[in-house]
Amino acid sequence: MTINELIERLEDYRDEIGGDAEVRLMTQSNWPFENDIFGLASGAEINDEGDDDPNDDGDVEADDVVYICEGQQLGYGTKRAWSAAH
Repeated sequence: MTINELIERLEDYRDEIGGDAEVRLMTQSNWPFENDIFGLASGAEINDEGDDDPNDDGDVEADDVVYICEGQQLGYGTKRAWSAAH
């Protein structure tokens, strides 16, 4: 999915259910969990973080990727999310 595709889909949902609707992340289709979103980071931002931490696991492959970072688990999800997703 590209940034433009994500924006377009989010705009459609904003028109349908309102701009104040919460965005959550559903993970693991076989054993679904529902999470809030911690934030966003680009590959460039990740790669610019530096190597000062001895536990640093290194750079990501591409600078021009945006990552949605999973936040706190809110509960169990539903497998139906994957069949409803488009």
